[in-house]
Amino acid sequence: MIQISGGAMRFGARTLFEGLDWLVGPEDRMGIVGANGSGKTTLLKILADIEHLDAGEITRQKGVKLGYLPQDGLTLAGRSLFDECLHVFDEAIALEKEQEELAHKMGELDHESPEYEAVTDRFQWVIDRYQALDGYTKEAQVGTVLNGLAFPNKDWGRQIEEFSGGWQMRIALAKLLLAKPNLLLLDEPTNHLDLEARNWLETYLGGYPFSFIVISHDRYFLDITVKKIIEVWNKKVHFYTGNYEKYQTLKQERLEQVRATYKNQRDRVQHLETFINRFRYQATKASQVQSRVKELAKIERIEVPEEERTIHFRFPQPSPSGRVVAEFHNVAKSYGSLEVFRDVNFAIERGDRIALVGENGAGKSTLIKLLAGEEPLTEGRMSFGHKVEIDYFAQDQYKVLDPEARILDDLTRLVPRASDSELRGLLGCFLFSGDDAYKPIGVLSGGERNRYALARVLVKPSNFLLLDEPTNHLDMRAKDVLLNALLNFSGTVAFVSHDRYFLDKLATKVFAVGHGKVATYPGNYEDYLWQAGQTNSEVPRTPKVAVSDSLKAALQFSDGEQPRQNGKASVETPKRRVNPIQTKKVRKRVAGLEDEIGRLESEIRELEKRMVRDAADHQKSGEILTRMEALRVTSAEREQEWTRLTEELETEA
Repeated sequence: MIQISGGAMRFGARTLFEGLDWLVGPEDRMGIVGANGSGKTTLLKILADIEHLDAGEITRQKGVKLGYLPQDGLTLAGRSLFDECLHVFDEAIALEKEQEELAHKMGELDHESPEYEAVTDRFQWVIDRYQALDGYTKEAQVGTVLNGLAFPNKDWGRQIEEFSGGWQMRIALAKLLLAKPNLLLLDEPTNHLDLEARNWLETYLGGYPFSFIVISHDRYFLDITVKKIIEVWNKKVHFYTGNYEKYQTLKQERLEQVRATYKNQRDRVQHLETFINRFRYQATKASQVQSRVKELAKIERIEVPEEERTIHFRFPQPSPSGRVVAEFHNVAKSYGSLEVFRDVNFAIERGDRIALVGENGAGKSTLIKLLAGEEPLTEGRMSFGHKVEIDYFAQDQYKVLDPEARILDDLTRLVPRASDSELRGLLGCFLFSGDDAYKPIGVLSGGERNRYALARVLVKPSNFLLLDEPTNHLDMRAKDVLLNALLNFSGTVAFVSHDRYFLDKLATKVFAVGHGKVATYPGNYEDYLWQAGQTNSEVPRTPKVAVSDSLKAALQFSDGEQPRQNGKASVETPKRRVNPIQTKKVRKRVAGLEDEIGRLESEIRELEKRMVRDAADHQKSGEILTRMEALRVTSAEREQEWTRLTEELETEA
């Protein structure tokens, strides 16, 4: 679909990459990785035709439909949420209107006239095109995507300008997913998603029928969704087949090969230089010397890039607390008439690393605020154990920092015994390198200040850490430092995070927050999903992408070739035990829906033919059109139910 030949890009005097040869095909699922500032976003913008190569050529196949989602900065206004998403189907909506106009026109024309024949031909084309655009299911598709991205039904009628920046980006993502471009370009799509919406997006992309390329600092997301990793590194773009985990293995092998080749080349160069220097002035060796001089000049020197310095940071271990750190006794929390918790009971023990999970708005942040004493209880009692010291990191922790203080000075005051190199090393890991360490806190962006606030927590922790979204605004390297530090922490941790890898590696216990309750599960997030599947028949379902054959035909390439659907989702959802009787009922219902949908589609096609045949009769045309619309609505509802039930069966398989 897109081909780059000899591509190069520079940022000022610095070369981002050069010598890039890349062919993006119709079924590619790729992730772009690399250090901050390496050129990942620039590369994505080049594919999106927003930026242009400094050297080389890029060719795009005619008719390819692109969709680009930036990291942030999009603002929408002027419609309700549902109407803004439905706006993606403007062509189908226009065809609906034209279909009604043509039907009315056919009723007025002489059916023997040439104009009548032309109108009927156009009417049939409109019907076929409308079906190709999935016009009959457009409302159902919008509802599926909005639900998946965690927009509650009550918000569908809200004006989009009322939504905050993060939700605005979710709306932009929803529109792109509904548009189903041939090539989807997503720059950090999970930045503004909670865990449930992220899980849904993973499954959606697993069933996406066309190509997509994503930039992400979420390694689990990359492991689940992509089949090829594109790394921008050492002024080159390197290609690895496989997911992120496979890429890490292959990259290490490539590094070892580069080092071995560099050593062999260095030995050969030294040998040539020694020979040349030894026999340079001997006439009998002149020809041999010249031969080696030419060989030396032809050698293309291999560069081994500097390795990123690995930072193993261990913050001071706190004094131990009592065995029981915190307990809730019949706790309730309400905000006016809004009840968040009721009759909540649990105990947190020393050394627990507790992940708080649940849907957006379920009360995870509220629970952390209750533990931190930032919010009062409405009812019940909360108690803490012996010598428990609490340190709370909020999502907006930066608001309590001194804006006048310089970063390094502020950190030095906090831990005066730490060396300058230790503190600068930690700051470098959190993306404050060089002169950045001397910036006043007040000039930092919100994300930068949150990163710094997290670094402050690490250097002087208490024995009970409460962390609300600590992985926000961190790249993979900083996440690894935070994860390793917490794994070696002897105290107790309760945290909220939307990073699946971080959750799986850190958590020893999961608190599932929802419906006013807090359920406790031993193990990490993966263990929680398995246990929840065993005990809860209401575990949230994630529908797959439903794309009809007609839509694929509508998104043909210029040469008439259609992209082949992958057909298999790359996401494996946890298996759970189910009631075989219930499963049998669901299978029977699915079979019944398939038969019913087939009958409905046949009846709609027959009515379309009758519409053309009886167009001269106004009354009949009106009755047929009314019946067709009713059948289409019913068909869309049955298709949505069929999609949900088949997803349940596949999950249980």
